[in-house]
Amino acid sequence: MYLDFHGLKREPFSLTPDPKFLHLAEPHRNTLLALVQGVLRRRGFMVATGPVGTGKTTILNALLYVLANLHQPGARKLVSAFLVNPTLSREEFLESLIDEFEVQATSNSKPRRLLALHELFLEAQRCGGTAVLIIDEAHLLSVELLEEIRLLTNMDTHREKLLQVILCGQPELASLLLQPQLRALRQRIALLAQLRPLTAMETAAYIEQRLRLAGLAESSPFSPPVVEAIYHSTHGVPRLINLLCDSCLTISSQMHRKELDTDMVRTAVAGLTLGPVPSAGPANSTAGGNGSSAGAMRPPVSPRLVFGEAERKHETVGGKS
Repeated sequence: MYLDFHGLKREPFSLTPDPKFLHLAEPHRNTLLALVQGVLRRRGFMVATGPVGTGKTTILNALLYVLANLHQPGARKLVSAFLVNPTLSREEFLESLIDEFEVQATSNSKPRRLLALHELFLEAQRCGGTAVLIIDEAHLLSVELLEEIRLLTNMDTHREKLLQVILCGQPELASLLLQPQLRALRQRIALLAQLRPLTAMETAAYIEQRLRLAGLAESSPFSPPVVEAIYHSTHGVPRLINLLCDSCLTISSQMHRKELDTDMVRTAVAGLTLGPVPSAGPANSTAGGNGSSAGAMRPPVSPRLVFGEAERKHETVGGKS
């Protein structure tokens, strides 16, 4: 481990979606704020999309953390269900809802279970709160299950929506929702948020913040040229940044060198690459440059890291509009 060598108290680049390490770059801040406001305003259906590794699950965990802290302890104003594996049948889906919402259903029949859910949603409303259903990896949902979810929202009262539904997934989710069979659901979507990879400037801030949160008190071991090489190698995808930075810190501790260099980045890339390893990118520009020119700064060929081709395919999805 490199923690003692670099004066860190915890791993700065863990892949777990820890809200404490949430970096609110522009797309993440906008998405989190939109979802929080959507739930509080009881907007009903909300959709959040983003390429692989851009921090969707981290945003969802942060959303639950924020919502839970907006309500007084002891008063069950917010009831939530978080499904991370949506490849379910209709029966399995309903069973998962019963478990996640912690509903005491006295019968296994579908009408009785739906009635128990309805009573729970009404109870939350009477307490001044609401019910939230969050589905991660929603691009894997079947059309039939999406229709089942839509029917759940028919429990709404004449005044407001009892259940807030957040569908979060890869950009393919948008294509799925365009299916003709989902026209009724599509008309209920009140909010669409999109994540994108980080710019060069955001990548530098992202690395710095995670190091400080992990306990780094000294100067960063990541110099501007090293950060630039990491950005070019990862295209600003947070998950890949974490993988590469973690590997770089491991290599530097093994070499007993506090300061990282671009050779270490190339070595780390080679250890994570599924294909040929090209250059880590030009060395005459800085990672703290103007984010608006990030696309022009990228090299024509980049290493295919663990998730390589997927990130390159979707790197412009969710960008600034």
